[in-house]
Amino acid sequence: MKENIQQIHVLITGGAGYIGSALVPMLIEKNFKVTVYDLFNYGSESLIACSLSENLTLIKGDIRDEEKLKEALKYADIVVHLAAIVGYPACSKDPELAMSTNVLGTKLLAKNMRKDQKLIFSSTGSCYGAIPDGFCSEDTPLSPLSLYGQTKVEGEKIVQEANGISLRLATIFGISQRLRLDLLINHLTYKALTEKHFEVYEPHFRRTFLHIRDVARAFVFTIENYEKMQGQVFNVGSDSLNFTKLDICHLIKNALPDCVITPTDSGTDADKRDYQVSYAKIRNLGFKPTVTVQDGIKELMSFLPYLSDQFIKQTTNV
Repeated sequence: MKENIQQIHVLITGGAGYIGSALVPMLIEKNFKVTVYDLFNYGSESLIACSLSENLTLIKGDIRDEEKLKEALKYADIVVHLAAIVGYPACSKDPELAMSTNVLGTKLLAKNMRKDQKLIFSSTGSCYGAIPDGFCSEDTPLSPLSLYGQTKVEGEKIVQEANGISLRLATIFGISQRLRLDLLINHLTYKALTEKHFEVYEPHFRRTFLHIRDVARAFVFTIENYEKMQGQVFNVGSDSLNFTKLDICHLIKNALPDCVITPTDSGTDADKRDYQVSYAKIRNLGFKPTVTVQDGIKELMSFLPYLSDQFIKQTTNV
């Protein structure tokens, strides 16, 4: 077969995780050459579907290991930076690890990239913190309330200085090869299926959601539209996927009528995510999510009951 000299090489840090395991197959299908740089703390099983591809390379490495990172960067045209300690519970559990991974790791990455290399950073709506008027766009001042949000704001600053792109992702849901059950819709659906009952705190807090396949599509879209998006920040999601937490509970109950929902005062969101997000900026460039929350819940209900106990244990140990 004639070699494609135009083939683009994408380095994905943390590429064996929840997002990476959905993104890597999409990129390979589009004939990108992909290198995954990951600690593989949960193994490489999430990428088995791509194991026969000559376009996939795996490198075991820490984002904080500068020398190994330099080596991995050598042949990359584009870097998708996913490696992070994700979520405020994980960051609060080990603040030093969170700061060194999410901030120092991003600094080392940006420092060692060449001028001709492109950088796309996975950020979060947790950067916003509490919004006084309950509505935010990319221009809304950032006031993160959790360590997780703070590290992502710092990461965005580093990426903007490198003229890269930051994608502030909505709350993700759905099935990927490296499944997470600590995410709101995934967690509540699993509770409804296994216990026929779940509690919900701060039920009227508004959240915005995005299916994992649409997250992966957003990164592919950004790669393909890099010049239009370079040096900017984009909220990634859909106005049609803005819901209250109670709305989500009702959608789960519609799919599983015998489950019982109990509002509770026993929990609180450290990020105070209670706002509606505008996605006009990325929508105007042509990106539109394709998977509804209802379809995602249906997908979860089809697969979650048949997961092995070992797999469930691993997905809850994040």
